[in-house]
Amino acid sequence: MTFKPASLLIALLAVAAVPAFAQNVAVVNGKAIPTSRVDAVVKQVVAQGQQPDSPQLRELIKKDLIGREVMMQEAEKQGFGKDAAVKTQIENARQAIIVNALVGDYMKKNPVSDADIKAEYDRFVAQNGDKEYHVRHIMMATEAEANDVIAKIKGGAKFEELAKASKDTGSAANGGDLDWAVPSSYPPAFSAAFVGLQKGQVTEKPVQTPNGFHVIKVDDIRAAKLPTLEEVKPQVAEALAQKKLQAYQEELVKKAKVQ
Repeated sequence: MTFKPASLLIALLAVAAVPAFAQNVAVVNGKAIPTSRVDAVVKQVVAQGQQPDSPQLRELIKKDLIGREVMMQEAEKQGFGKDAAVKTQIENARQAIIVNALVGDYMKKNPVSDADIKAEYDRFVAQNGDKEYHVRHIMMATEAEANDVIAKIKGGAKFEELAKASKDTGSAANGGDLDWAVPSSYPPAFSAAFVGLQKGQVTEKPVQTPNGFHVIKVDDIRAAKLPTLEEVKPQVAEALAQKKLQAYQEELVKKAKVQ
């Protein structure tokens, strides 16, 4: 595997300051480049699995560090280090590095446990239920219009034909078809109206949501195809970690004196 220059640049940017007493690999216009900087980049490259440690890799890194130092000195000479926009970017980068260190330390001391992940998954399963419903709906602007639709259905009119007049233009052309979904995918009032219905049944009364008045039909019911815990474990762990961090940040904000 060859070492990609772009990846090397990222590694170089991530290297922190090193002690001034370290042995140097080069001195550029009087500015020393310590061996520890090379060691730090090599360690990161090897950890990422890009390339094993070797004299060739170290020489390549050395050359890149020298080139970077030359460019840095020229940039300082031309005054870019004093540019307001550059200073702002430096401060933003500084904050990001320090905050990331804090976050890493916090998550190390407050990891998401397997028990947390299992509990969150169980809540997900309970919320979504063990059934999926294939439903259709007809949305009207008023309750009277929706009652008129129900009356026509009871009189023998086809639901799919009446759905053409639905205010939901996205499903009207398809007979009001909303496809398969778990109840939690819909507004509570909407799902509560159809979960008690059997296959082929239609709601007896209009169901009101902020969008209008709905007449709902259950086309079919089947066992829900929910992902297993192992399939979603990484995503659940990441979501819980983000919740922990958000709660930690909110706690710090509450303690801070913000004017």
